[in-house]
Amino acid sequence: MPENSEPRRSLLIIGGAEDKIGRVTILRRFVRLAGGRKSNIVVIPTASSLASEVIEVYSTVFSRLGCPEVSSVDPQTRLESSSPELVERIDNATGVFISGGNQLKLSQLIVGTPLGDAMLRAYERGAVIAGTSAGASIMSQFMISMGEEGVTPRQRSSQLTQGLGLVPGVIIDQHFDQRSRYGRLLSLVAGSPSLLGMGIDEDTAAEITNGHELTIVGSGAVFIVDARRAQTDAHEARRDAPLLVTGAVVHSLPYGATFDLATATLTDFVEQNADVAVTAAKDQHDTATAAAALRH
Repeated sequence: MPENSEPRRSLLIIGGAEDKIGRVTILRRFVRLAGGRKSNIVVIPTASSLASEVIEVYSTVFSRLGCPEVSSVDPQTRLESSSPELVERIDNATGVFISGGNQLKLSQLIVGTPLGDAMLRAYERGAVIAGTSAGASIMSQFMISMGEEGVTPRQRSSQLTQGLGLVPGVIIDQHFDQRSRYGRLLSLVAGSPSLLGMGIDEDTAAEITNGHELTIVGSGAVFIVDARRAQTDAHEARRDAPLLVTGAVVHSLPYGATFDLATATLTDFVEQNADVAVTAAKDQHDTATAAAALRH
């Protein structure tokens, strides 16, 4: 790296159920960003109730993709997130991967701890930080911790909790098309119109470089909603009432799109033929199945 040059800061935010046993396009991209055969990857399975299977799956995939060193960090209390040993693993990592599961658990156990601070340092020094499903949600400053699903935005249908803050000014949702989460994302940006909403489909990743350069990887799309000039009745609607939202600008960005989050504008698009016929293990429910498949 030239003297005085800034490190490339990379995030890979995955909508869940990324391909783990086929072409593994997204996970392959993660390993490449982490340094390939020179990478040192740490897996954080804390959000999952199947931590051992999560570690087995991702360690197997990353090793097959050429990563020489894969370790794990799995704190079960905030006190454990102060462990110098766990913090040191993050400090030495070139890539950190946060699994799916319960994002509220991540917020309670990691955000605002020495371990969480180490993840922020890792990002600033150029290590790639990736997260899938719950691990995607925790990336934002204000994280969706729970909420109703469906296409109609409703008053107070969702809850925000503090996240890691790696993506300021954006609310991230995952499994977006598959679980019909358009309504809850739109309701949140209606109530906080200074924030962009980002919904990421399964087997799809939003790669963010240097805080604002967004590119899409995978078989689905990334949905961006900009309500900064929208009109809404969010300030007066009764609880659970359908919300008025008019004038919001939406962007549906498939593989091949490049988008500037700072200006909320499309900067380039090259048509791609992503393979949608992949075999994807659906987060922790099929993690054991993926683990068994990867043993063969």
